[in-house]
Amino acid sequence: MAVLAHGAGNVADWHPHPDIWLLVAVITVGYWLIVRHVGPRCVRAGESPVTRLQVVCFGLGVAALWVAADWPVHDVAEGSTYSVHMVQHLLISMVATPLLLLGTPGWLARWMLRPPGPLFRATRSLSRFLPALIIFNLVLVLTHWPVLVNESIASHPLHFAVHVLIFVSSLVVWMPVLSPLPEIPRLAPPTRAVFLFLQSIVPTIPASFLTFGQTPLYRVYEGLPHIWGLSTLEDQQTAGLIMKLGAGSLLWLLIAVIFFKWAADEDRRNEPRQIRRELERELEQMRTAGAEQGMSR
Repeated sequence: MAVLAHGAGNVADWHPHPDIWLLVAVITVGYWLIVRHVGPRCVRAGESPVTRLQVVCFGLGVAALWVAADWPVHDVAEGSTYSVHMVQHLLISMVATPLLLLGTPGWLARWMLRPPGPLFRATRSLSRFLPALIIFNLVLVLTHWPVLVNESIASHPLHFAVHVLIFVSSLVVWMPVLSPLPEIPRLAPPTRAVFLFLQSIVPTIPASFLTFGQTPLYRVYEGLPHIWGLSTLEDQQTAGLIMKLGAGSLLWLLIAVIFFKWAADEDRRNEPRQIRRELERELEQMRTAGAEQGMSR
């Protein structure tokens, strides 16, 4: 791996991040303890608190958070290369968050939000079509604003706060699509597809500034030896392509999955009615044929 300056150190060398290890451990152990000790009291007797798929999704979501926040992604993103910083944000918002929601059973979400408390009411209000759309895209534009990027890279607490903001806004935007709670229902499939389509449009605006810009926007990355030998401008343009193609491709894939699943569900729902109509038509034809035969006699 190329040598990359990171202050006096080298971001290509392994750097421990015990705060991230502790956070991952707390999330993982907390999930296991709650499922084991709280879950059985929240479901019917004999019913498993979680499915195997939910456990796998939650584990993959935690793993995605770990990859985004630990070495080498964190070190390269913060100390050298903006395109890796973009990958880090996509891992948090487009991979980790939806997987964590898919891994959260309804009873656990209800236990955490405590309906009808203030946290539940706030979540339900924000997790609607228009508020979720506005919040996520405002955060998206804000977190790519040059002043904030430059300051957050220079300040670890601010950088952490930005990641928390991205994570929370991502939870808000994925709730209308993947909500585990009946009290906060998912959008209907066609509306869900429109929602995701709109989410894929707004990121193209900052992505275009990054991709087609002729000067670097983020002074904090200027003069650093970027990975793969990229210049600062090439690194920025690569980040724009990752933002546009990576996020867009994932959202369009989800739109396709939602559409085809909805179409298949509609076919299954309409199949009994179609069979009934065909039977009625056959019976009507038999009655007509019988009546005609009776008249001919």
